[in-house]
Amino acid sequence: MTALAEQAAAQGVSLGLRVGGLRREQGVMDQAGRQRTLSYWQAVHSATGQSFNLDKGLPDALIYDTERACRALVAARSLDESRVWSLSLAIQQAFYQHGFDVTLPAVLVDLAETAGLSRSQFAERYDDPATKAATVSDFTWVENLGIAGFPTLLAEHEGQLALVTNGYQPLSALSPLLERWLERNAHA
Repeated sequence: MTALAEQAAAQGVSLGLRVGGLRREQGVMDQAGRQRTLSYWQAVHSATGQSFNLDKGLPDALIYDTERACRALVAARSLDESRVWSLSLAIQQAFYQHGFDVTLPAVLVDLAETAGLSRSQFAERYDDPATKAATVSDFTWVENLGIAGFPTLLAEHEGQLALVTNGYQPLSALSPLLERWLERNAHA
């Protein structure tokens, strides 16, 4: 995402983040769910090279609900939009590589601080009902567009959205797609 953000910024186009709420589980993940999820991780690693700690796996007693991690990104976006991407990366690394339970607010506060946000401001904003409402609004916006796969990259020009990609694509495939869109729309 960093390379794509830099590519867009070079044309004067900013990159924004909307959250979609990938998982909304209500109960502790059972062993079958853990094995299924680890097999997804292995497939993602094979396709992308992304690092996963497959030995440690998922946190114990995990209720796999991404709302809290998504809300953390919405809180960060409202405090300092320039910190959202670094927090997103920190959350992903904490969960996938270090096995932290990123459904715990205390973990998210620590990660927000490592991303350069004030602990107290972040904690207050995270718990704010307006942040919860903004998170639900993002989920609804994404759902209303019919987006079910992540990551999804959309481009917007004069209120019109264009799908650049839905689901993982290597940078070598995405960069030319974004470049074509930028050439046609960035300064139109």
